[in-house]
Amino acid sequence: MSAETKVFVLDTNVILHDACCIEDFAEHDVVIPITVLEELDNFKRGTQDIHFQAREFLRLLDSLTGPLISQEGVSRGPGLGNIRVVWMPRMDEQIKAAFMRDAPDHRILSTAIQLQNEAPSRTVVLVSKDINLRMKAKAVGLIAEDYEADKLDSFDVLYTGKRVIDCAQPEEIKLFDGYRGIVSQEQLPSIPSPIANENFIFRNGSRSLLLTYSGQDKAFQALPKMNAYGIRPRNAEQSFALRALIDDDVKLVTLAGKAGTGKTLLALAAALETRCKYQQILLARPIVPLSNRDLGFLPGDINAKLDPYMQPLFDNLNVIRHQFRGTEKKADALDKMLEEERLVITPLSYIRGRSLQNMFFIIDEAQNLTPHEVKTIITRAAEGTKIVLTGDMHQIDQPYLDALSNGLSYLINRMVGQPIYAHVTLEKGERSALADLASELL
Repeated sequence: MSAETKVFVLDTNVILHDACCIEDFAEHDVVIPITVLEELDNFKRGTQDIHFQAREFLRLLDSLTGPLISQEGVSRGPGLGNIRVVWMPRMDEQIKAAFMRDAPDHRILSTAIQLQNEAPSRTVVLVSKDINLRMKAKAVGLIAEDYEADKLDSFDVLYTGKRVIDCAQPEEIKLFDGYRGIVSQEQLPSIPSPIANENFIFRNGSRSLLLTYSGQDKAFQALPKMNAYGIRPRNAEQSFALRALIDDDVKLVTLAGKAGTGKTLLALAAALETRCKYQQILLARPIVPLSNRDLGFLPGDINAKLDPYMQPLFDNLNVIRHQFRGTEKKADALDKMLEEERLVITPLSYIRGRSLQNMFFIIDEAQNLTPHEVKTIITRAAEGTKIVLTGDMHQIDQPYLDALSNGLSYLINRMVGQPIYAHVTLEKGERSALADLASELL
């Protein structure tokens, strides 16, 4: 193999993030330290996404390597580099001197260093989603990179779902006077290149309209005033979001924004408003233990352990309940739905394997999901199901995800322009003036 091709050494977390990662290294060689296989052995059994990724990778590696792996490794395919499993019997002396304990990360790092020493003419790169391991590698003179195959190029280019058009002509605005008509794309030359379900604040010096664009009809429509189960939008972005949430033709909705912008509240209100169209409303969120501590450290049974994680969803439900007097029909209907389990609040892990048939399914804190987890959830949607994902890409609790690589950002980037998909980024906090100030300044 040419010295111009590189050698990429993979950390375990890269494989657990994407079992097909080895397909993304083109003509370069890929090395799997034996320690990585040992760590993957701990993830073979289980129902979480990381367990699936471990099993899938091991099957893929087995099919590629056949009965024996030579010293050079085996080809990953025509025009691609080789893959090999490397066993380094000794810890590098530099690593032993630098670090106090023998850990899997240090063995992987030692393997990469020894490979570099054996082939100084080739570039060896350690690929890890663990920023601390990457820093250790750099500190001992080794090139280290994040796995970026499913990352966005820049967070600044992430689709927001809305545009402000300040150059509206008076005759264009008059087209919407007096009725909730549909105005064709040709009639509004001030709005260039609209995409399906994109939203617009359309204004000139004296008037302003909120518009949404239908990719199917190739036309714009003004948004009417809306109310969903007692919840009214407080700003333009909330109006855009509620429109998408209630629209039967939009089967997938993503809402992004900082805390207090109303993402989950609007989704729940829309689900309750359209409840007659669905067999069940399901609210779920991934369980990410605080400070990366396992649920086992919390006291009590499983319900007691999970209550702190589910409480924000119940808080949103209480906000809606408080819109009505206790004797009002809508308050009674809400309690009855909870009793009959037509409205269910549950950890996301509890719905794995279920068929999502005729549901209004809300996934909260979706920024803590990997791209593969998001794909797995959405591909389980059966006929009649609507899926809503909410999250804040700047508040990620998973150690191996960031604003550019999490499942919510990935989904938004891939789905833009699809007729059954809508996205809105909520910018203005509506929880309270104090909460908004804290979110901006602290």
